[in-house]
Amino acid sequence: MLLRRLSAKFAALARPFCSNTRCDLAGTIAELNKEMEVVFGERPSNGFGTSTADGVMAQETQFTSQGSEVGLGGLTHVGNTGEAQMVDVSPKVISKRTATASCKVMLGKKVFDLVSANQMAKGDVLSVAKIAGISGAKHTSNLIPLCHNITLTHVRVDLKLNPDDLSVEIEGEATCSEKTGVEMEAMTAVTIAGLTVYDMCKAASKDIQISDVRLERKTGGKSGDWSRGK
Repeated sequence: MLLRRLSAKFAALARPFCSNTRCDLAGTIAELNKEMEVVFGERPSNGFGTSTADGVMAQETQFTSQGSEVGLGGLTHVGNTGEAQMVDVSPKVISKRTATASCKVMLGKKVFDLVSANQMAKGDVLSVAKIAGISGAKHTSNLIPLCHNITLTHVRVDLKLNPDDLSVEIEGEATCSEKTGVEMEAMTAVTIAGLTVYDMCKAASKDIQISDVRLERKTGGKSGDWSRGK
């Protein structure tokens, strides 16, 4: 009879855990201790109920802690209930931050030759795209809803024709002294510059492709320096 009742109790303990079963588990352990006390005249010497319950509580606390760390170090634009939010950077320290990004615009032979000879109907493609990229970096917070409005101290956008693959290689760099980084400003700069190249050349070809928009490196901030491939 005792073994049957103990088996039933342990079967209950073996059920999958969830956030709503903590009280049921504690109650089951308490009942099991009472059964043991009736049979043997005392509770288990190691305190079955205490050690097991404490273990479950510790495990639960560990899961909660891990979940909090993911929330803080992972998707910081997601609030406690899953809604989008603008991150509060007020506790952060102001530091000099830089970010460099790049992209490539594949022109094709016909358009590449026209751009190289500065014979596009709309004018100097590379010069116009350079100014557009700088302007794009300055308007990043207006384009990306949750991006902070920061004061840029410098923006650089360089465009270079690459005859090997008939492309325009674009590199952009943004610098600031702020509480948040300038990765988005650098990436917006090269993206807008690439789109401008397309706009300036689309009359000659619709087959132009913008590719490989990516962050190359960044400096400053709590996360420190980062470089692609390192």
